[in-house]
Amino acid sequence: MAPLSQSVETQQPDLSITKFFAKLKDPRRAHRRRHHLQDIIVVALCAVIAGAQDWQQIVTFGRKRLDWLRGFLELANGIPSHDTFERVFDRLKPQAFQACFQDWVQAISAALRIKHIAIDGKTLRGSGSAKLGPLHLVSAWASAQHLSLGQVAVDAKSNEITAIPALLELLELNGALVTIDAMGCQRAIAQKIVDQGGHYALTVKDNQEHLLEDIQQVFLKAFDTDFAGLDHDDYRTHERGHGREELRCYTVVHTTEGIRQADAWANLTTIGMCYSERTVQGKTSSEVRYFIGDKKASAKYYASGLRHHWGIENNLHWQLDVNFGEDGNRVQKRNAAENLALLRRLTLSLLRAHPSKDSIAKKRFAAALDPSFLEEILRGDGMLENR
Repeated sequence: MAPLSQSVETQQPDLSITKFFAKLKDPRRAHRRRHHLQDIIVVALCAVIAGAQDWQQIVTFGRKRLDWLRGFLELANGIPSHDTFERVFDRLKPQAFQACFQDWVQAISAALRIKHIAIDGKTLRGSGSAKLGPLHLVSAWASAQHLSLGQVAVDAKSNEITAIPALLELLELNGALVTIDAMGCQRAIAQKIVDQGGHYALTVKDNQEHLLEDIQQVFLKAFDTDFAGLDHDDYRTHERGHGREELRCYTVVHTTEGIRQADAWANLTTIGMCYSERTVQGKTSSEVRYFIGDKKASAKYYASGLRHHWGIENNLHWQLDVNFGEDGNRVQKRNAAENLALLRRLTLSLLRAHPSKDSIAKKRFAAALDPSFLEEILRGDGMLENR
């Protein structure tokens, strides 16, 4: 495959996304290969960046941009049919496709110094069929960099508890704080994070009944004694805007006294509580949440991680549904749905990295209209600038 353009190689050759899929093995028999595998991957990537949401739209983009695409792809037999795109993406093993994606992520992550990783699951509701329920993916998100770090599909007969360790295997955790909601509050998951050099902040709910009860008792006693003799810290935030007022009070206590089987939780040093109070149109509601952590750090440290954890909902999952129509996407073949989902996450990371202040929707529209803008996005020019 020829270079995307001269400017791609001279400005940022190490981050040019197209080169990271060059090692992907073609799953088709040799005599069935009318189109090069990398051509198919690159056309699909370009099309999704430019707004394509399904195989038919990918083909439409390819045909309308055929001359431009031939500037860096062979495409000797033109643009493949939508059936070819679907068949190839379904035959590609998601693990192999993910490995190429991981190479790209690692090339970026080495210079980004990622400090916080949020892990959360999302169901692709339109992917369900008569035989299988909808595909459920667990994703990792670098909150400060707005970068997808990887995804793992949840087995139809399992849940996120088994998928999270597989996802952690894909990540470089050294020094980063990993936040996971209550589903991921498991001893084995905490141990794996620590073993890989990371730190954890895990939300505790009723699925860890004794742990929740013990933490509540520690805090009840601490408040009764005004935290006498306890190493603790507090941090508060107060926000107003759009007719809403919200107060959050984070308290951490660096102790494991009173926690049954505390030693079973890897390097457990800290238990925490967040009290939040929200007032909207004169009506006030409150909530108390609890968490555990392995790092003896300030309440502000944990508050930052837990507050930014939900960025994965707003900046990844919401964007995928609203701007990429993921929830309504009807691709039902499992491998194809999983690989296309990874392509959307890759696209979102590339779009967010571009220094333009325009919205994701406007960037996709601009990429559809202007091939030179699409080239800028493919290069990932802004990745290292947005540290």
